[in-house]
Amino acid sequence: MHIKASPHQVSTEESKERFPRGRELPTQSPLFWVGQKDRYLRQILIRDIEATTGRRLIVWFANRLKPEANIDAGDPVYLTELFGDVGDEPVDLMLETNGGSTDSTEAVVSLIQSLSSDFRVVVANAAKSNGTLICLAAKGIVMGPPSELGPIDPQINGVPCTIWSMPEVAQPNFALQQLAIRALQQSKKLASALLTTGMMNGKDPQHIAEVVEKLATGNTYFSHGSAIDHREASQLGLNVEHLQSEDELWQRIWLLYCMYEHDVRAAEYLKVFEGRSRSLAVSASL
Repeated sequence: MHIKASPHQVSTEESKERFPRGRELPTQSPLFWVGQKDRYLRQILIRDIEATTGRRLIVWFANRLKPEANIDAGDPVYLTELFGDVGDEPVDLMLETNGGSTDSTEAVVSLIQSLSSDFRVVVANAAKSNGTLICLAAKGIVMGPPSELGPIDPQINGVPCTIWSMPEVAQPNFALQQLAIRALQQSKKLASALLTTGMMNGKDPQHIAEVVEKLATGNTYFSHGSAIDHREASQLGLNVEHLQSEDELWQRIWLLYCMYEHDVRAAEYLKVFEGRSRSLAVSASL
């Protein structure tokens, strides 16, 4: 994983802004830099991580304490902006989310697949529910000691669709039961397609079906919030690269995560989408 970037990948100007900063003054005006310093420091660290991996790094960080921060129909637009200066370079997406709309997740996956042929997900802390579904679209998942994925079983009003889809529900509420059945089918179909064409390409279809069954039905993970760490994800057959806590790359990834964790909560943002030179913060509507 520790692929050193060739000299042309980091410009002389950018190399002066390695994290932590050296003696050079910022190129921005003092008042502007002070007002935006949190973003600038995060972007310096993003460039440092890129120099280590030889891959572009974009960040999608959702405030998991706020339900309004879940994946929704607006997210593909923000991701399109982030990918705007990536070109054909390999991409790592650092993802922090509780999940959200499956329709919107499908749109996100379709967008990423159309924009990048070499795509990984970096999970510093948690990519749960449909965040895990996005991970299944990647060629690999980078995880550290605290990183966790989760089951992808869809829910309606906090109740698993595996329960709403039971025959007993049909008599009092046929529409709800059918909605649950279709939501479950949608998640399973998408997961199967992503694994078949992605990180489990060439594997036995029966094995892929078993992985999807474990992730999507509640028969293996009895809680939607169950934590799937790097060991369990690997045992499922997912392509996981685990970084040890003493690994320098992991230490930089974890520092970047902590910066977002602090800055997003302090500013009460819902989400931040960020790359080396582009940044979009989403706040709650008043």
